[in-house]
Amino acid sequence: MEKTPQAPSPRRGGVAAAMSALVLAVLLAALDQTIVSTALPRIAEDLHGFDDIAWVSAAYLLASTAVTPLWGKLGDMFGRKRLYLAATSIFLIASVACGLAQNLLELIGARVLQGVGGGGMIVLTFALVGDIVAPSERGRYQGMFGSVYGVASIVGPLLGGVFTDQLSWRWAFLVNLPIGLVALAIAARALPTATPGNKARIDYLGSLILAAIATGLVLTTSFGERWGWASPAIIGLIVATVALAALLVPVERRAPAPVLPPAMFGSRTVVFSSLIAFFANAAMFAVLVYLPTYLQIVHGVSATLSGIYLLPLVAGLVVSQSLTGRWAANAARLRAILLTGLLVNFAGLLLLGTVDATTGTLVLSAYFLITGIGIGMVPMVVLTTVQNSVPPTDLGAASAVVTFARSIGAAFGVAVFGTLLNTGFVDRTHGLPTAGGFDAARPDTIGRLPGALRDSALDAFAHATAAGYFWIAPVLAVGVLLTLFLKSAPKPGEANGTSGPAARSTPADAEDTVPAA
Repeated sequence: MEKTPQAPSPRRGGVAAAMSALVLAVLLAALDQTIVSTALPRIAEDLHGFDDIAWVSAAYLLASTAVTPLWGKLGDMFGRKRLYLAATSIFLIASVACGLAQNLLELIGARVLQGVGGGGMIVLTFALVGDIVAPSERGRYQGMFGSVYGVASIVGPLLGGVFTDQLSWRWAFLVNLPIGLVALAIAARALPTATPGNKARIDYLGSLILAAIATGLVLTTSFGERWGWASPAIIGLIVATVALAALLVPVERRAPAPVLPPAMFGSRTVVFSSLIAFFANAAMFAVLVYLPTYLQIVHGVSATLSGIYLLPLVAGLVVSQSLTGRWAANAARLRAILLTGLLVNFAGLLLLGTVDATTGTLVLSAYFLITGIGIGMVPMVVLTTVQNSVPPTDLGAASAVVTFARSIGAAFGVAVFGTLLNTGFVDRTHGLPTAGGFDAARPDTIGRLPGALRDSALDAFAHATAAGYFWIAPVLAVGVLLTLFLKSAPKPGEANGTSGPAARSTPADAEDTVPAA
């Protein structure tokens, strides 16, 4: 029987301290992407790299997605605390390198390293929750991380704008250092030290193939529109990715310690939950990434004010995450909660599909609130469902599968919505004069048009945005259908026959739980 790392429960009061370190880590990783997005135009100007600036974001996403499964498996084998500290250290060192970069090539290289650390931070954080708290409490704690993501999606661009305009774009990276050092200090003291598990030979070949698959998926979704979806490069990437996926199956079956245990994919819960995570994240990031753009272009608000407009969405997300975490203590409710969240999110997307240039603030706020409630009910319920369905030996790998699916889903959603939005806007502005510097391929040039023409272009952009959300809704509907076939979750520990920290509450679990707010 394979030995698994067993993490002793933290000391009394230690759960609160450990969770604070993990929340800070998630905040760092979530803020990093949203802060940087605001700073990209200034970075391109300072480092003279407008043509390749997209790689600053793509490099991080590519690296973090590629290494996620490996970090998860290594945590199962060698204990998660030491790897978590290593991943956080890599992230902080790379953040300093990003802040000191003197040219775009140096920055892209540092972003790759930062993605390696960030990918480990996220997946190990999720898996560590499985070590620290009982299954009945996982939903409540995992809900904190979802709230952090929601807040970061709004606060990040605001901070990025402040750093870029008032200080320097370099602070978008350097700000990670003080926060990260605090997280490291708390984690080193508060996180439980696991007994190393079975140190079988690392599945290097499987990890390499999986990293190549992730690379193909991220490059396809990130650059499909720019290079052309029917271009030889994109078609070649798709063919190569499919071939590598087919090759991965026999490789993992032969590996003594596969990075993705094949037996895990015999579980309908793992497979369906991962697919649901993919489709839900595709819809979520289409909302989080493009709603601020709609507000800034159509309603003419600043980046700061667009964040204020989106507060109802954040409020809905945070409240639903908190309530969902409490309801999820009963494993039998998980599927019902998941289905409700997906349906509310679906309704929110259909409502967003009706907006135009004249939609009022009160109506928008209601739509944002409904969408935020739906978004908040899904991510951590999916992760908790998967973690409760696998034995402790596969906690890290299972968390990695869900995290991997979410990362690819986010890239897919942003790419598909961006294509729908840009294509729809170009089609709706066909025939508008280009005098004054207006370019249909750049919606930010709408303001250069005179009066009536500007109003027509704004209306076209609003309708293109609405159409994008209307067509993203069927993507989420696939997740709804999958949920109908998802088995109701068994009581923690029954599905895999486990006992111990992963399947029962220990005295420390009962005593150290963070008091409900």
